[in-house]
Amino acid sequence: MAYRFSDRMAQVPESFLDELFRVSAVPGVISFAGGLPGSVHIDLEGIRDAARAVFAGEGRMALQYSTTDGYLPLREFIADRYRRRLGLPAMPDEIQIVNGSQQCLDLVAKIFLDPGDAVGMERPGYLGAIEAFSLYEPVFHAVPLAGDGPDLDVLARVVREHAPKFFYGIPNSQNPSGQTYSEEKRRGVAEIFEGTETIFYEDDAFGDLFFDGKPRLPVKRYLSGQGIMSGSFSKIVAPGMRIGWIYAPEPILREFNVAKQAADLHSNFLCQVILHRYLSTHDLDAHVTRVSAIYGRQCRLMCDLLDDLMPPGAGHTTPEGGMFLTATLPGGVSSMDVFREGVREGVAVLPGVPFYVDGGGEDVIRLNFSAVGEEEIEEGVRRLARVVRRLV
Repeated sequence: MAYRFSDRMAQVPESFLDELFRVSAVPGVISFAGGLPGSVHIDLEGIRDAARAVFAGEGRMALQYSTTDGYLPLREFIADRYRRRLGLPAMPDEIQIVNGSQQCLDLVAKIFLDPGDAVGMERPGYLGAIEAFSLYEPVFHAVPLAGDGPDLDVLARVVREHAPKFFYGIPNSQNPSGQTYSEEKRRGVAEIFEGTETIFYEDDAFGDLFFDGKPRLPVKRYLSGQGIMSGSFSKIVAPGMRIGWIYAPEPILREFNVAKQAADLHSNFLCQVILHRYLSTHDLDAHVTRVSAIYGRQCRLMCDLLDDLMPPGAGHTTPEGGMFLTATLPGGVSSMDVFREGVREGVAVLPGVPFYVDGGGEDVIRLNFSAVGEEEIEEGVRRLARVVRRLV
């Protein structure tokens, strides 16, 4: 049988994730390659108690169909938290619940992009966004990241010359680099977009996870009508619940709602109700503060080990929060070789190549420090250093 797939499927870059998950599941392999929060920090008992309470008191309602925009009390919780933590004037009708913030990537691209439209991306950029956007056949324009955010001169030129439908960025603890925009860069980005027809799509999946516990003001605070934000409970409560959200102006949400209805009618309503019950009976801020402090210790340990054990010419980013950092390999060492040899040595990393829409990443690897404990980080970095030293 000759299957006649759409032309758009040929535009999607080959996914590295299947191979990544396969090797990460090999017994004895310490994986720095995935994007998982620490499983030990999931409040199993608290979520179980919330589920029991929902089934006891409102089980039939929670098991019925619901509206596309999501459970109103949960949207009220999200909007209130935006107002309290970030000073954003969010209202519940500006929030829509989605199947993890990953679904936002697909639906935003679906409602904005025609084949050949321009899209701006950070360089390096989030692999999941690259794959999601590629299905809609855009032309990518990459803007390099410096230590404190995007190169504003390049960003201004991309917006001026190509008028992208939107620019996708992760200002807080970026994936893959772990870098965070400075306050100056946030204001500079807003000034570039102001008065244009380009939207700033602000993925805030890691905004809760700053090691010092202090929130950073979002770019949307300076770009109210041109800013889309997405967020997720996956990194701070439980990824398996698949509950995220989009925060956007009403005209955008109206089109977004139509696209989501066609995709899945509504996100898992049972999990929305259970999650809200959990959030209503537990201190999310205290939980996030505790987990962020643990991730901070794990990140500092990984950075210190990389400094001590990697050969000359290697380097790394130093995140302020989140779950990832990138390491630069010595000249002539291939990230794909490090990946392959690392599996043999019992450590998995993610090569940098898939994060670059315009080529690059051959000398970069992404490392996750949130999913493994300190003993595994120490042993895993030692294995990684042995591999890199053999390849120099």
